[in-house]
Amino acid sequence: MSTNLLGTEVSVRSMPIPPAYLEPEEDQPVPANEQYLPFTVRQASNTDDLKKVVEVRQQAYARHLPLVAETLKTPEQDDTEDGVVLLIAESKVDGSALGTVRIQTNRINPLNLEQFVALPDGLRNKTIAEVRRLGVAQGMPGRLVRMLLLKAVYQYCAHNHVDWILVGARPPLDRMYEQLTLADVLPGKTFLPKQNNIPHRVLGLEVRAFHDRLVASNNPLLEFFFYTQHPDIQRSCLEPRSWSGEEEKRESTFAQHSVGARG
Repeated sequence: MSTNLLGTEVSVRSMPIPPAYLEPEEDQPVPANEQYLPFTVRQASNTDDLKKVVEVRQQAYARHLPLVAETLKTPEQDDTEDGVVLLIAESKVDGSALGTVRIQTNRINPLNLEQFVALPDGLRNKTIAEVRRLGVAQGMPGRLVRMLLLKAVYQYCAHNHVDWILVGARPPLDRMYEQLTLADVLPGKTFLPKQNNIPHRVLGLEVRAFHDRLVASNNPLLEFFFYTQHPDIQRSCLEPRSWSGEEEKRESTFAQHSVGARG
């Protein structure tokens, strides 16, 4: 038996593994395993979205790492690199940003992590997604926002045939990822990011093994990730970045952010 986020026990022995994403069907009754939330998760796709991402990210880091937060008042170069997707959670009430996360795959450029560590031989020739800059706004729905963003990350990776998910995690966030069955890729080793002197572990998860790892550990998040449909995760979360507007406008906005921060 496994217990979901609502405290309900559910048997998983005979459950088939569902697809990572199901299209919502119109004019159909809501099934028992479908959950609507007071916010949505979608891909950031224009300069206004980028501003919202930067705002909520900077505010989230300011609560725990104020010195790092000072460096996050403008978009980071990685935000607009090819092979990068930004996800944003938004309130259905007022459209405010409640959380964000960045996904970077190694299909086009090396991962950010590879500036600091050499990945093990077992990850060579694998498609890897690095998850970075996970941050949520302060308030009651924070944990649920964080979990839905991470579910969207999993769905993106499963849909796009990513083999592994990697994160560089500092305490206590490393324990959150361990609860999702991520494990040390470089046991006993840590690295120091450029922006702070806090040791980070490199944690990883083989995407196709996620379901079985949750089952094996009797993990209470199993039903949330695999057996509850969340139509508020929009299909745009699954696609490679689709940036609306001209490239020149994007670069112009990036420059405006930078000038504003310096002033």
